[in-house]
Parts: sequence; C-alpha cells; structure tokens
Amino acid sequence: MDIASLQPLRLYGSNASYFTGKLENYFRLRDISYELVSMRFPADERRMKEKVGVMQMPAVELADGRWMTDTTKIIEWFETQLPEPGLMPVDPLQSFLCLLLEDYADEWLWRPAMHYRWHYPEGAYHQSRHLVDELLHLPVPGFLARAFFRYRQRQGYTRGDGIGADAVRGVEQIYLRTVAQLQTVFEQRPFILGNRPSVADVAFSGPFFRHFAFDPIPLEILRQQGPAVLEWVARLWNTRLEHCEGTWVDGIPADLLPLLNEIGHCYLPYLCANVDAVVAGRKRFDVEVGGVHYRKARYSRYRVWCLQQLRAAYEALPPEPQSAAQALLQDHNCWEPLWRHESLPLLPGQDEQLPFHASSKMVSVNE
Repeated sequence: MDIASLQPLRLYGSNASYFTGKLENYFRLRDISYELVSMRFPADERRMKEKVGVMQMPAVELADGRWMTDTTKIIEWFETQLPEPGLMPVDPLQSFLCLLLEDYADEWLWRPAMHYRWHYPEGAYHQSRHLVDELLHLPVPGFLARAFFRYRQRQGYTRGDGIGADAVRGVEQIYLRTVAQLQTVFEQRPFILGNRPSVADVAFSGPFFRHFAFDPIPLEILRQQGPAVLEWVARLWNTRLEHCEGTWVDGIPADLLPLLNEIGHCYLPYLCANVDAVVAGRKRFDVEVGGVHYRKARYSRYRVWCLQQLRAAYEALPPEPQSAAQALLQDHNCWEPLWRHESLPLLPGQDEQLPFHASSKMVSVNE
C-alpha cells in the first residue's frame, strides 16, 4: 500500500495526552505527516463512537476516510504497511520482549502517571486549566469546569481507581524504580535495545513524554534522578528512523531484567486480579501487588484482552525462541501469572476488528 495516499493523517487527541504523545512519537519516527486536532468534548463523542465504536483518546482519521483506535494496534498496522527495517526487532525473543514492555508501559505505568498529574495540586491545577481550555466546551464558568474536571479525573484515575492514601507511596515507588532502571539503560546506550529505537521506546514515550517529563513533580524527579532518561525523551522525539544507521544489541540486555521483575511481581498479578473480578462480575476489586494495597480498583475488560494478546504473542514464537522466552519469564516470576487462568473471560469476538473498530475501552470513568 502507498502510505502517501493515506496522508496527511488527522490525529484526534490532546497535546497533554499519554497515548496521543505515544502515537506522535511513532509518527515522527516513521516520518508520517499528521495534523494534531484537539478532541472536543462532548461534541466529538457521538462521532467517535460511530467511527470506531468507543470514545477514547486518541483516534486517527486516514485520508481515505477510515478511522482507527488503540495505539498498539495502530502501530502494528502501520508497521505492516511501511518498508523495513521497522521498529520491531527481527529476533523473535526481542520482538516478544518489546510487546511485553509495551503492554507494561501502556497499562501499568499509566497508574503513577495519572497519580502524579491529578493527586498533587501542582499538577492538577495546571493540567485542569490546560485540558479544559483545549478540550471542553461547556456552558459553565471556567473555574467550575476546571473543578469538575479535577474531580472527574481523580474519581476515574487516582483515588477512584484504587489509589487510597495508604497506596500513594507505593505508586510513587513504581515511578522511582522505573526511572532508576531506565537511567541505567540510557547511561549505556541511546535506546532501549541499542543504537536504534524499537517499539519498546515508543511504548515508554507514552508515560514519559507527556506525563513524567511534562508534569511538574515527576519532571523535577526526572531532572534530579534520571537525566539520561530525560535526554532519551528528547532524543526519541528528534529521531527519524530513516536516518538511523545503528543496530540493536544481541539478545536480552541484563539491564532490562529489573523491568521484567516489575512485570512479574506487580503488573501480571494485577491483570490476574482483574480477570478474577470480571469472572465474578465485580466492577470494583481489591488487590495487593508489590506491597501496595489497591482498594476498589476498577475492572477492565480491555485488560483481559491485553493478557490474551500476550499469550498469543508467546504462542506465535518459533520453538527455540519460545523455550528461551519461557525460561526468561520463569526466571522473573512472569510465567505463572501469565498462565494462571486456564481460560479468559473475553467477550465474543472482543476487539478482533482493531485498529478499525473497538469493542472495549482501556478504562471508563463511569464505572
């Protein structure tokens, strides 16, 4: 397919949005021209649901009139249309690792990112003003709209999603550990897997580009404790893949293994608790992972699908890389939670039409 025929793209989102920033980093890496269009609420809600089935940020409108949603599947689709070498390593084990890191960055680092933005007044007041002015068009005074927005975000994404007072320190430790882990990586090489970016770099740009390197409190932590990470954020934004002459490292670098420990001890057990809640028909659930007690966290059908996608990626590996992946996952406590449930409570045909149509949202503030 001639990608030029699909350009320019219209990217509906926000210049303060986690997943909009992730997709912008991808489009820039691949030198895909796009126009960022601020998604307007409530005006765009009906149109988004008609086009892609759900209202979530971001959405992409192609020049041929098709619409897309879900950044992971959007990137996957574009990678099948664009010339190689792309952003997915040729090595099957590295490729699987990229998918695992992408899921972790999308679905778990989301928690500390939203926490820092909405828990503290320094972030909440700044971002409520920014986002209300950019996105909301309501017939109410601005100060009321901003207060409503802060309440909505906290009810949806921080204290309303299981982060009570006793969980604050633990959630912030997730961020601090991640900064320390990535600082070690970027002190050694410019990108996660070597001298050229991969899907894993794009994935981590989600939480870092528009949250951790954007909001005041995590940004100051990054300046002090993760200068190489902050440099990587800018480097990725300024890189074009067609100009990259570097290569990826061989195998799985040892400095990435602490991230696998995080996935095995925290993220995958959380996905399992979410599965239990969906099976039981509970829209709220309590779980303790990584020493942090989340109370009345919201269930997500989309995250059941995420777990299934990880399983499918593993099962698609050739025999030798599959054995290596199993050993790697077992060594870092990822194997058991990945397969803890014999079957997963997916809806019939759930999200099989992505990226052109979705049947479930990552999160919903109304549940």
